[in-house]
Formats: sequence, C-alpha cells, structure tokens
Amino acid sequence: MQTEIIISGFGGQGALFAGQLLAYAAMDEGRRVTWIPSYGPEMRGGTAHCTVIISDDEIGSPLVRHPQAVIAMNMPSLDKYEPLVVPGGVLVVNASLTTHSPVRRSRDIRVIEVPANTLAEALGSARLANLVLTGALLAATRVLSLAAVERALEAHLPERHRSLLEANIQALRQGAALVETQPELA
Repeated sequence: MQTEIIISGFGGQGALFAGQLLAYAAMDEGRRVTWIPSYGPEMRGGTAHCTVIISDDEIGSPLVRHPQAVIAMNMPSLDKYEPLVVPGGVLVVNASLTTHSPVRRSRDIRVIEVPANTLAEALGSARLANLVLTGALLAATRVLSLAAVERALEAHLPERHRSLLEANIQALRQGAALVETQPELA
C-alpha cells in the first residue's frame, strides 16, 4: 500500500515539520518513505509545503500530483490543493484560517474541518496547530498509528524544542480525538 500526502501552509506554521515527522515515523516502522520540502522565497510568512509518500513497497517516483490526503493549513493551500485530492481521499482543513468550506465536501472526498489554531492556543501555543491537524489526518487515514508518530516525535524532536515534547504529543492526541469522537468529521 502507498499513501501520498501533501501538507501546505504559510512558512512558520510547521508544515515541513509535520511532514518530516510522518516520514521519520514511517521509517522507524520499517516503511519506505519520501519527504520533499518546498518553500517560497520568504521562509516565515511565505508559502511552504511538503510531499510525503509512505509505502510498503519501493516508491517508483517521489512526485505527488494527486494525493490521497492533504492538510491545508490556510486559505491559499485549500484553494490550491483541494482540486488535486483523489476521489475517496481525505482533506484536513484548518478551519481557524479558512474563510469558506471546501467545495468538494461530501461529494467525492472526506473533508475534516478542524479549528486547529483555536485548539492549539488552548494547549498553550498556536504553533501546535500543525500537530493538531496531523493527529486529525492520522485518525482519518490510519496511514500510521498515533503511537508510532509519538515515538518518532520523542526520538527526532530537536534538542532545542525538547521542552515542547509533551505539548506536541497532546496536540497530536487532541486532533486525533476530535476525529474519533465526532464521526461526522470522518
């Protein structure tokens, strides 16, 4: 099985970190993986996205044109990547930073709107929104277990951010719990 994912937002929102975390978790679980970051000329505030492919077999190409899953962390990301999600795919949207709902809602993809910034701020920092959204993606797709991603977070979180480990784990769990306790989201 192969799952292709795009995570997109403004620079500084943690889109690249979320993708890297998924890649580490997949590698630690013995899966094949690619992670390709991309960002605009301005790091913080410009556009940033990454592609992640997680597979049980060899990956033929690292390019992702029609992902099975997208995390859209802001309005430009929703507008750009919603049309690319394959039918039957999952679109996780940061409802805190979008002004309209996805057009394809309930038509041919699963749409999960998460007030990620609001939930992250309740945990102590809006910078946790990326992991709230990642938790929601995990619960909706089951591409990796929450436990595997938590282990990867513990193993690969840079030393300068170790004080945020527990908050990051709580953000992951809160995003997953939102989807698991509200079946209408998934």
